[in-house]
Amino acid sequence: MTKKIGVLGAGHLGKIHLKCILASDRFELTGFYDPDQERAKAVSQSLGIHRFESDDALIRASEIVDIVTPTVSHYDCASKALKHSRHVFIEKPLTTTLYEARKLMDLADEANVKVQVGHVERFNPAFIAAKPYLNNPLFIEAHRLGQFNARGTDVPVILDLMIHDIDIILNVVHSSVRKISASGVSVVSETPDIANARIEFNNGCVANLTASRLSMKNMRKTRFFQHEGYIAVDFLSKETQIIRMKDLVASADPLAMVIDLGPERNQKQIWVEKPEIKPINAIQTELETFFDSIVDNTEPLVTINDGYASLDLAYQIMEKIEDQVQQLL
Repeated sequence: MTKKIGVLGAGHLGKIHLKCILASDRFELTGFYDPDQERAKAVSQSLGIHRFESDDALIRASEIVDIVTPTVSHYDCASKALKHSRHVFIEKPLTTTLYEARKLMDLADEANVKVQVGHVERFNPAFIAAKPYLNNPLFIEAHRLGQFNARGTDVPVILDLMIHDIDIILNVVHSSVRKISASGVSVVSETPDIANARIEFNNGCVANLTASRLSMKNMRKTRFFQHEGYIAVDFLSKETQIIRMKDLVASADPLAMVIDLGPERNQKQIWVEKPEIKPINAIQTELETFFDSIVDNTEPLVTINDGYASLDLAYQIMEKIEDQVQQLL
């Protein structure tokens, strides 16, 4: 069984989606639509695929609509698709405003279709390998730094980069937010280009997130600290390390790393484990799991509610930054 899917948007990420769909045996690509005629013609010729003359024509011809357009057009594209009762895959962030996101949630309920949001780091093989080891982390530190690229500056760095880590943390920490502190600076664009947020949860967990699009190098690292160890995930190099402390045994390796906690406590040996990372194409995987949720009538792995929750927390962070700016004026 295959499903007819059409792609809205043929920019950098849109072309990646198109190639992933062509490589998958789950989909029948109906084609794509992009309002930039020159780009659309070039993509159609290079990939040998049909280009539609309008988004309406694409929606009518497809069972699934894959929205990979600039964030400002997400609501318009998704609302059209949902009003035609099409299943929708929509790139992150869900929309530009919480009002638009709530409207899409209502439309999805009315249409009784599946909607998945493209928080692709959920499908990063390093995070997948780390998840079985995550057990009630109490401190999380995330750094997502990127070299400047004008392509992402239509939204603040919180919506462009930090929202990836917001989604990951909300997926891992099963508790409501108690307090948010944040600061940010606009350097080359009209909105913050670098930001830091401290999120305190009611279960005691604290997450410290830093995002920048003005770094000299790219970095996407997160560490999850929990009882007797921590998990380090490198989303960029796709590597995971599990660092745990265990009671020292008499037959321990003489070269083992040992911590002496004093005369009244057992010595601890530090164990470092690198779980097997199974290479996957994260974008193709997220699209295929969306297909599975449609065919099996199950909940998508990243629901529209997840997308809303991440957007909601992102806006709370941006409000804290705006409050800080106003205090300095």
